[in-house]
Amino acid sequence: MHRLALICVCACLLLPLASRAQKPEADCFDKAVTQADLNDCAGEQLAAADAELNRVYKAILEKYKEDALFVEKLRAAQRAWLTFRDAEIEAKYPHTKEPGFYGSSIRMCDPLYRVQLIQERIKKLREWLDGSEEGDVCSGSVDVK
Repeated sequence: MHRLALICVCACLLLPLASRAQKPEADCFDKAVTQADLNDCAGEQLAAADAELNRVYKAILEKYKEDALFVEKLRAAQRAWLTFRDAEIEAKYPHTKEPGFYGSSIRMCDPLYRVQLIQERIKKLREWLDGSEEGDVCSGSVDVK
């Protein structure tokens, strides 16, 4: 009984995270009635975040395609980030192989956590697209605006 109450509380606590998302995803969570609906919404958010990450990453590769060393280093950094992301998720939810350990909300919580990590990565990657301020002596490989 305590586990079910904990799952309900966790789901309620995560709903504000979903409602802070961009409008299309928030609509999905606003309309969700069941845990399965919430899981589907989280999956949609994850798909959208993955698509945006790929779009930003490809745009950087295109913008900096003439700098082979940078492209090589960025690819290595992205592979390392993917390894970090997966390890971070395993650390957050280490018992996912145990049926029922986290209850049905894990199918919502895991994707929402992935979205959070992806959004942080997108923010970091966008620095290469947005450029740095004139005079930023620490901009490194980031072009000046």
